[in-house]
Amino acid sequence: MEMFKKEHMGELMLGILFIIYLIMGYRTPLFIASVVDTIIGKVVIFLIVVFMFMYSNPILAVLALFVAFDLMRRSSTATGFDALKQYAPTEEKKASQFSAYNQFPYTLEQEVVKKMAPIIQNGSSLGKAPYSPILEDLHDASPIV
Repeated sequence: MEMFKKEHMGELMLGILFIIYLIMGYRTPLFIASVVDTIIGKVVIFLIVVFMFMYSNPILAVLALFVAFDLMRRSSTATGFDALKQYAPTEEKKASQFSAYNQFPYTLEQEVVKKMAPIIQNGSSLGKAPYSPILEDLHDASPIV
């Protein structure tokens, strides 16, 4: 019953506001969410919760801890960082996908090409061909030299 004294009325009102915030699920406005969803904003919220544990009612401090976690979660949802973290691929995911796409089975074409004898062996040039080309009737066309 000490909580209902006039000197603790501020803590009681803050506790009621915390409970309303947790139960109602209000969206965090974007200008607040953009401040909270930074490293500095999260450190400040953490310091406020630590301050609440040191200098206020323990029940109110536990409520403040829940509100802080919920505020950080709602802020990351409002700014879109949560969706970015969930759906944007990391470098490890991209590398694993690329390596999966680059795994090809050994094909018949590769086997045939490997068995073919190369045209030039050991740096030697081609000799005279064993055949000679035959020029057919040109039909009044000029020969290509």
